[in-house]
Amino acid sequence: MSRPARPRRKVRSQSRSLPVRGGLVAAPDRQGTALAPYFPDARLPPKATVESSPSRGRSVRLPGLVAHRGWAAKFPENTIAALSAALEAGAERLEVDVQLSSDGRPVLFHDRTLERMCDAAGAVHQRSLADLEALRCAEKGRFGEQFASERIARLEGLVALLAKHPRASAFVEIKRASIEAFGAERILETVLPLLEPVRARVALISFSLPFLAAARKRTSLPLGAVFDAWSERAEPEARAIETEWVFCDVEGLPAAAPLEAGKARIAVYEVADPALAVELAARGVDLVETFAIGDMLAALRGIEAKRR
Repeated sequence: MSRPARPRRKVRSQSRSLPVRGGLVAAPDRQGTALAPYFPDARLPPKATVESSPSRGRSVRLPGLVAHRGWAAKFPENTIAALSAALEAGAERLEVDVQLSSDGRPVLFHDRTLERMCDAAGAVHQRSLADLEALRCAEKGRFGEQFASERIARLEGLVALLAKHPRASAFVEIKRASIEAFGAERILETVLPLLEPVRARVALISFSLPFLAAARKRTSLPLGAVFDAWSERAEPEARAIETEWVFCDVEGLPAAAPLEAGKARIAVYEVADPALAVELAARGVDLVETFAIGDMLAALRGIEAKRR
């Protein structure tokens, strides 16, 4: 398959068109004490440390990888097929997007409209769950009829996958389209009970700072603020929430400078190049998100093997 075009920035209403963004970690609660570890992968490098690479004569720190919307380079994003393929390839961290149907059911879907993924008009929040599940979620523009049987996934589908893969964890991004349509409180009332069976292995993330502020009052789950530009972290509203994670578009990072987010861990999205991933880790990035999770896992394993 040819390499997909460079995606759009996430702040826009439609998705990136695809290539890539890419534990024992305890998040502080509101009183500053440690919560239960929420990502059980102890191989995430300690914050602000590096590992030695004698063969190269310099320090190398490998980042953790997050399967952005599953293995979205090879499967329709956010579908059970994409998530399952990522886990089977060895991914231990997933990122998914969540919106509510018109009858208040959480589904995994990124775009503001159904057009790109489902070849249908309208938005997720304008259709019932039954209507949404009747649509093909095949991303026909990229895959033709290859995934004609694939459907929009429910949030419960993610929870079931995590239950089958006890080493896996997930970042659950609440989309602004649903926040605008339903409000933060209704979304939290709907989503939090469904995540309860796997609460030790999930974090809520969002571009919406008001949503994250509401979530902080309602749950002890780790939170992540998502930014298009690194400079947005300095906004008073962002600093007040003190999220456990900071996500930023790789295109919005300052050039070359070390990256520091206080006590928060740093994740950068849309990294298709293994060399860039290593460079970002050296600057302080903990995780990189990638649509091409299988390829990136293999590449970093190769780097790891050469260090031994």
